[in-house]
Amino acid sequence: MIRVLKQGEYTSTVYKLIADGDYKEAANILETEMKRSGQESRAALSLIATCKYHMAAVPEQFESAAGVYYRLIQLCPDNDDYKFDLAMCLYKACKYDEAMKASFSVQSSKFAGRVQQLQAAIKYMEDDLPAAKSLIEKQGEDSCEAVVNQGCILYKEGYYSEAIAKFQQAIQLEGVKAHLSYNIALCYFNMKQYSHALKNIAEIIERGIKDHPELSVGLATEGIDVRSVGNTAILHETSLVEAFNLKAAVEYNMGPANIDTAAEALTDMPPRAEEELDPVTLHNSALINMEEDPSEGFEKLQHLLASGVAPPMTFANLIVLYLKFGYFSLAADTLAENPDLVNKFMDRFQQEFVQAVIMVEQSPDEAYKRLEQMASRQTDNLRKYLKTIQEAQKSDDKHALKKAVHAYDEELDRFIPVLMQQAKIYWDKENYDQVEKIFRKSVEFGNENDTWKLNVAHVLFMQENGQNSSPHKYKEAAGFYEPIVKKENQSILNVEAVVLANLCVSYIMTSQNEEAEELMRQIEKEEEQLAYEFPEKKVYHLCIVNLVIGTLYCSKGNYEFGIARVIKSLEPFQKKLGTDTWFYVKRCFLSLLEAMSKQLALLPDNILFEALDFLEICEQFGREIKARDVDPLSTEARDARNTVAFESRQLKCQLLRLMGWP
Repeated sequence: MIRVLKQGEYTSTVYKLIADGDYKEAANILETEMKRSGQESRAALSLIATCKYHMAAVPEQFESAAGVYYRLIQLCPDNDDYKFDLAMCLYKACKYDEAMKASFSVQSSKFAGRVQQLQAAIKYMEDDLPAAKSLIEKQGEDSCEAVVNQGCILYKEGYYSEAIAKFQQAIQLEGVKAHLSYNIALCYFNMKQYSHALKNIAEIIERGIKDHPELSVGLATEGIDVRSVGNTAILHETSLVEAFNLKAAVEYNMGPANIDTAAEALTDMPPRAEEELDPVTLHNSALINMEEDPSEGFEKLQHLLASGVAPPMTFANLIVLYLKFGYFSLAADTLAENPDLVNKFMDRFQQEFVQAVIMVEQSPDEAYKRLEQMASRQTDNLRKYLKTIQEAQKSDDKHALKKAVHAYDEELDRFIPVLMQQAKIYWDKENYDQVEKIFRKSVEFGNENDTWKLNVAHVLFMQENGQNSSPHKYKEAAGFYEPIVKKENQSILNVEAVVLANLCVSYIMTSQNEEAEELMRQIEKEEEQLAYEFPEKKVYHLCIVNLVIGTLYCSKGNYEFGIARVIKSLEPFQKKLGTDTWFYVKRCFLSLLEAMSKQLALLPDNILFEALDFLEICEQFGREIKARDVDPLSTEARDARNTVAFESRQLKCQLLRLMGWP
């Protein structure tokens, strides 16, 4: 809605809006008035340019501001203020060549230092670090700006500890600033020292809330309807958006149990309209909410790439997510259509790994061969780094030791995904013996890695359930599951439900019933506490533990106990019935129907009638619950039959038929 101004209020209203940070409204008034008058006023254009610059969040908006500065320079070709502001807008719009060209046109000596700093920033963003260093050195080594720039160079070179020292030096020179605390947190993030990163992030957020309560931090998470605060200069100065994005990234990297906390970090940030969101926030939102809404997640990532303003990791993440969801052809086509993005944003390892995974669908043997070649090179590198670490320890060379440990950790981070993909090829074939051999071969490097230990536990557990079962496999599996669970002893719900379920079954099958009951009591206690604090939150851990136990008894032919356990596990239905829990339920009921049709199972009437009542309740509560996860990009996602209600009706119909009902 266009604001109607009275005579004499025009100037005062515009300046008040700008002072209050309402740049969008001020720009609208100025543009409307200029259109009405039919004249292009330098003063109005200057204010419009300032407003557009300050309210910009994405490169397209900075490009719009640059367009106004071009018009101003046509009116005032000798004005260096406009020329410098144009260069800044082009830099923010990621138009680095044009920004550099515009910076050379600034002739006034009063801009000399700022121009050098801008040119250094341009070279930094273009990854031309030698040129950036050369420009930084011209600024002098003692200025705060120079110290910060040196820290940024060290950060990009991977010297994170040294970069932290520079940013801390800048704090001593300039005092505590949000952007410096953020830079330090970012260094700790890259060093995987997440507790230190979160400490610095918390300080930024606390200062932002204290100094600027008007930014409405956290109100959206609490369900309070709040208006957009816009992309104001104050918001930029607080670094709150950057801090919350980094917090989300930290929580996301800490594992699946922290996904909810990561999502909460994004809703906690100052509220902005969808069109005001910056590329990093859009990217993180897509990534973190991918499991809940993959269609929207893919749409956001594709939009970012198409707009040309995507964060550097967007392209690789999109390819990996295509592979995760089984879109091998789509991943291959995207790689083939974007060779420039492949070379720019994916290193040699990533390219080799992705190409090998794409081959799994059509030629798993050839894919395994390629992965084996990669794994062989990586094991050689890991042994080389281990030798270097030992030599550095003997010579007490701390710098060499630190460098070797970092190189070893990076190589291990690359080795584990390759190993997991090799194992998955045989896992999908249900060849669990071969999967175990793959893991045993890598024990010297993987035995301290949680991902390795978890997957070893899974394969041992599945072998016990398979045809070539061995009596000691459950005990071995429990030995790998236990450290993972004990690590989260204070908050056991952080452990995946299936891990807790498999550990309980392992205890039961090795006659450790007391341990199983104690674990279940602990889960129940934490769920009750969580239900008290967050009544609307759905938690499925204990439910899935009981469902897996019920499934175990059904697989052993004890349907009376197994079905009764399954029915009991879903109470209360409005909180426990979901896509994941229904998966276990229908497996047990299908197994029961098969056994009854072959006359291998005979259940008392009271259990059968209880089962019918149970399926009727599932039909009642399952009308809006998907029965199975489907391809999010296909029309099947909208299939009306893909509901728990539909499948429960089908199961009930078959059960009635086997019971002899007409």
